[in-house]
Amino acid sequence: NEACRDSRREEKKLWNIFRRYPTTENHIAFKRAKALARRIRRRSQRESWINFVSSLTSSTSSKQLWKKVKAANGIYREFSFPILNTGNVTHSAPLDIANALGHAFAQVTASDSYSPDFMAIKNRAERTHLRFTALRTIPYNSEFKMCELITALSKAHDTSPGPDGITYNMLRHLNTASLSNLLLLFNRIWTEQEYPSQWHEAIVIPILKPGKDSPNPLNYRPIALTSCLCKTLERMVNARLVFELEKQGCISPLQSGFRRGRSTFDNLVLLETQIRNAFVKRNHLVSVFFDIEKAYDRAWRYGILSTVFNFGFRGNLPIFLKNFLSYRTFRVRVGNFYSNHFIQAEGVPQGSVLSVTLFILHLSQILNHLPSSVRGSLYVDDLQISCQGSNVHLIERHLQNAVNKLIAWCDNNGHTISAEKSRCVHFCRKRNMHLDPNIRIRNSPIPVVNEIRFLGVIFDRKLTFLPHVLHLRKKCE
Repeated sequence: NEACRDSRREEKKLWNIFRRYPTTENHIAFKRAKALARRIRRRSQRESWINFVSSLTSSTSSKQLWKKVKAANGIYREFSFPILNTGNVTHSAPLDIANALGHAFAQVTASDSYSPDFMAIKNRAERTHLRFTALRTIPYNSEFKMCELITALSKAHDTSPGPDGITYNMLRHLNTASLSNLLLLFNRIWTEQEYPSQWHEAIVIPILKPGKDSPNPLNYRPIALTSCLCKTLERMVNARLVFELEKQGCISPLQSGFRRGRSTFDNLVLLETQIRNAFVKRNHLVSVFFDIEKAYDRAWRYGILSTVFNFGFRGNLPIFLKNFLSYRTFRVRVGNFYSNHFIQAEGVPQGSVLSVTLFILHLSQILNHLPSSVRGSLYVDDLQISCQGSNVHLIERHLQNAVNKLIAWCDNNGHTISAEKSRCVHFCRKRNMHLDPNIRIRNSPIPVVNEIRFLGVIFDRKLTFLPHVLHLRKKCE
């Protein structure tokens, strides 16, 4: 409850103060906060149990009674998976559902899901072998230290284990000798440039996308559960990779997704500032919000590695990334049933530590192709561009030119922008009549709307934020 959260927050605050300034006074303050948090937690548990028992009355049905008793013992009813339809075939058995989902996920990542034009580009590019061999000693290729392992374990959340069943909690309770052996194993994998074959396999949990129809297998998001041992080493590698990327400025400053000191506020404030500047100058501002289809699942692996290669990475680090992306397989789990093994030919596994960093590194290159008259921003794969001016037709030409350049980049890198799911908003407070901008993705017009939900905030064309306030009010009710 709120009291437990507040006491826990205060305990962590005083712990951080004591860690930075280890004085007797700070230690006593931390101990008091810890004791208070423990008392509040125990009192809340007692009150919760009393309320739970009090809720059981003579009018409580036997079904509700056993449901609450099982919940108190940590026994929950298995989620009843909906019936799936693939073509004219209906799947109702859990094993059939798992295999149908696995086949659908594998088809999305298969090479034949790309266009024939891109397949020609892909086959031609992949004939060139990327030589990541390092000719000199580079600091990011050195062996890992114990402090890096401890930091990686401390930052890990208690997620579900992968196929090996090893949890983060097990790794955190290893003694010093076992941690040393684990670090030795990681360093052998790192320096010998070998990747355990079991780490290529993932257990995929299908999650229905919000507002989508459950019978369609393509409406599920595949969340990969991989080995916690693998993710621990990934986190250590990712820390070095992110440090080098930020130091060299490899990621565009307009990409705010999963970066230290960045958040959705950067993109939201940037867009709001551009709109208000346009209003002050009595200009129009037209913004286009793109939807990139299956961006994670269709990310071109060779394109990712080529980006890493072009930034000058050599040695253990890029070779680990190459091994991480290669030969990936998965099984879909539905309840206690597992599908057959399927191959993930392309894309990055959703749920892995390195996946987001590699994805944003590659996709951020799209911003380099925008003309100077058009501003853009990215939050992972949420791409938005805008242009302002006094002449709507001139704005339309600038944006159409930018859209054509973005489409050309996507065509060369295996991505597809959906015209049906993309949206255009004309921000303007002028009262005179003017036509909506006509911007097209190939031959399909981008729908023009009066409001758009962007990174959780609803922007209306006059920037009153009234639709967002009404949405929050309705949500609170």
